[in-house]
Amino acid sequence: MRLATIQTPAGPRAAVLQGEDYIDLHATRPDLPLSIRELLAAGPGMLRSAAEAAARPDAVRHSASSVQLLAPIADPPKIICIGLNYRDHAAESGASVPKEPVLFSKFATAIIGPGQAIRLPAVSREVDYEAELVLVVGKKGRYLSATAALEHLAGCTIGHDVSARDWQLKKDGKQWLAGKTFDTFAPIGPVIVTMDELGDPHNLSIQLRLNGQLMQDSNTREMIFRASDLLAYISQVVTLEPGDLIFTGTPSGVGFTRKPPVFLKGGDVVEVEIEKIGVLRNPVVQE
Repeated sequence: MRLATIQTPAGPRAAVLQGEDYIDLHATRPDLPLSIRELLAAGPGMLRSAAEAAARPDAVRHSASSVQLLAPIADPPKIICIGLNYRDHAAESGASVPKEPVLFSKFATAIIGPGQAIRLPAVSREVDYEAELVLVVGKKGRYLSATAALEHLAGCTIGHDVSARDWQLKKDGKQWLAGKTFDTFAPIGPVIVTMDELGDPHNLSIQLRLNGQLMQDSNTREMIFRASDLLAYISQVVTLEPGDLIFTGTPSGVGFTRKPPVFLKGGDVVEVEIEKIGVLRNPVVQE
């Protein structure tokens, strides 16, 4: 399934994309949850019910051309990010290839959806782009083995790990959290593709275009730590919960390593495209 959150006259609603239409799940079956996060928390049976509702001939439909897409999950319990998870990106950053996952976080106030503006903060002059595959947790778990971990993965979406490099790298102590979690610095969407439809998450083309120019071009097979390893590792630290988002790292081609550096500016448009998922497009405005 391709799950999305759409804006309706009654408020945000969980939806399923079928062809050129979004099926409003709660309007079709009022016993279904309003949000994707609630849908995941209710367990696999609820996802099957959602699929059945979307297949009904009387399903409530909205044409893709007429709906406003929102972030698929606007209020994740946790946003956990992985640093330096592509060898080529570690090399271009002048960092050693990590022996275990490097973790940092963002706050939910960083989340925006497709088409919403990335706001460049007045206190930063070096805001960078990073295309990322995002894992969406579907099942609660703690102390998972790598073998069992994928059972806790509901699907994947596209993420953009926007980064204020002057805060992340040049402040005393290197303020990774501050540099990564300004408001609007975590665009996600447009849909969550469930694992039964997505298949192997480690063989997907991943690209980022800035004003139409290709800046990042790689494949998720280049990730150092695979999805199962990441889920298992993180679960040693915190309990994974339905709706948690895990940004899995970015490939080479980011702006701060270029000569001269390339940073985002007001008026830019950034597109992140991942095979089998779609395109996440966001304009950039100066705060």
